[in-house]
Amino acid sequence: MSGWIEDYALIGDMQTAALVGRDGSVDWLCLPHFDSPACFSALLGDEQNGNWWMRPANGEPRAARRRYRPETLVLESEWDTPEGSVRVIDFMPPRGGAPHIVRIVEGLAGTVRMQTALRLRFDYGNVVPWIHRSGTELVAIAGPDSVWMSSPVPLEGHNFLHDATFTVSAGQRVPFVLTWHPSQVEESDHLDAEKALSRTERFWRNWVDQCTYEGEYRDAVVRSLITLKALTYRPSGGIVAAPTTSLPEDVGGVRNWDYRYCWLRDATITLEALIRSGYTDEAQAWREWLVRAVAGEPQHMQIMYGVRGERRLSEWEADWLPGYEDSRPVRIGNAAVGQYQLDVYGEVMDVLHLARRSGLQGGEHVWGLQRSLVNYLEWCWDEPDEGLWEVRGPRQHFVHSKVMAWVAADRAVRMIEDFGKEGPIERWKALRDTIHAEVCEYGYDARRNTFTQYYGSRELDAALLLMPEVGFLPYSDPRIVGTIEAIRDDLMIDGFVMRYRTDREEAADHLPGNEGAFLACSFWMANALLSIGREKEARELFDRLLALRNDVGLLAEEWDASSGRQVGNFPQAFSHVPLVTTALNLSHQNGHRRG
Repeated sequence: MSGWIEDYALIGDMQTAALVGRDGSVDWLCLPHFDSPACFSALLGDEQNGNWWMRPANGEPRAARRRYRPETLVLESEWDTPEGSVRVIDFMPPRGGAPHIVRIVEGLAGTVRMQTALRLRFDYGNVVPWIHRSGTELVAIAGPDSVWMSSPVPLEGHNFLHDATFTVSAGQRVPFVLTWHPSQVEESDHLDAEKALSRTERFWRNWVDQCTYEGEYRDAVVRSLITLKALTYRPSGGIVAAPTTSLPEDVGGVRNWDYRYCWLRDATITLEALIRSGYTDEAQAWREWLVRAVAGEPQHMQIMYGVRGERRLSEWEADWLPGYEDSRPVRIGNAAVGQYQLDVYGEVMDVLHLARRSGLQGGEHVWGLQRSLVNYLEWCWDEPDEGLWEVRGPRQHFVHSKVMAWVAADRAVRMIEDFGKEGPIERWKALRDTIHAEVCEYGYDARRNTFTQYYGSRELDAALLLMPEVGFLPYSDPRIVGTIEAIRDDLMIDGFVMRYRTDREEAADHLPGNEGAFLACSFWMANALLSIGREKEARELFDRLLALRNDVGLLAEEWDASSGRQVGNFPQAFSHVPLVTTALNLSHQNGHRRG
């Protein structure tokens, strides 16, 4: 059985990623890319679905200590046994040709007897490969995939796995290198593990050196930025929401989604975090991915795309996998790709305006794209939609969606006013004013002094915390202060913020079960409290959020206070990005913000 979600650490090569447990088991790995079928799927089942573990033969199965080497994505896990101590170093070198996972076993004290077992299961645990030897290497082949294992330790096959027992003494280092190739490749790339380790450490430390943030939360910010970089698909610049699928928001329930794609909702906050932290190259690559992905007719713009900009992300169920702690179904693909979400037009206009303000240059075709989006928005902004949270209930007039339609019109006007672009400014000003007036009339509950989730609803939505952040109203407006206080009173459960209430009959998503507190929303609340002058409350909430990170500084999507554990896909970019921006704001570090 897989460990708790926070038991895992991330390693990756900026084209895919693996999750390594405290027990020394690699339980999740998709090859060759983030959205490829997994060859280790124990995370969503058990070891028979594929994993690769490495640990002492005697003693506690869980590592006594683990950490990332400072300012890198190189993981160290250490075990103490009666015979001595041992360290396992796990990493994936930044991709050159083939993808590799490298595991180096290092003796620290005494002589420790080690065990390793490799179970390769292609196609999400569904296919047992044919395995043979090629010289000193072990080769597993099935369909389009082949995986090669190279090590001075010979692995022996039985019961559909390959394992070995070996010893390591103080000062000794034993490497294992796992490499993926297309199955027609007849010889593996040979990687020197020690040279790859030095090269990988140097890459990450050189990258971290570009970070301009030097505030009190630097360690947390750097770890979040490294995580964000690891979730970047380097060839295209796209950033996946998470490297996993179907880790549940409600353990044992059906709220299980595939997050190995790029969401437009993340666009502006991601760009802001990168620019304000000094990573203009990554910001430029993300913006260029966005422009390529959304190119085409505006009515066909999607809420998410594949890492290369793919549009077809059809959802299906891997019914042979039992799911994480029996959380079924296991979904591959995401049917929300077909939803209509009005807010994406505002997100695209916002990110392109922020990019222009920040000095990122784009061709005239980018303004042509923006013009077409706003022209289309004039005809569709007053339609109901599924909203930011991709609810699978009926469409509504979600207030956040209308606010983001206002953002689209506002940014179009500002592109003309601030940067001399050509366009029907008076018409777009009128559109902006019309949307603003409607939201204030139909999306605001004067009796309770709060904006609501959708027109006519009494429910709240944490996305309303973004209204002043995008410039719809200032933080000083009593309606905004009232909304922040109402969300704090109604959606803050056990000290953290829910997206919306799922335990009421009026719940918008129409799904069974509940979910945990949404960590991005909790960071938004900390930022909102800071912005209305309640810095002490903001810092207290931010410190509580930092305390939820696991021992290597990673966050999932949500926090389940009732069980005291992280839930949802992991690690989650949408949690780490607002951590960075909130830390920047708490440290009063200036930079290019959204509104």
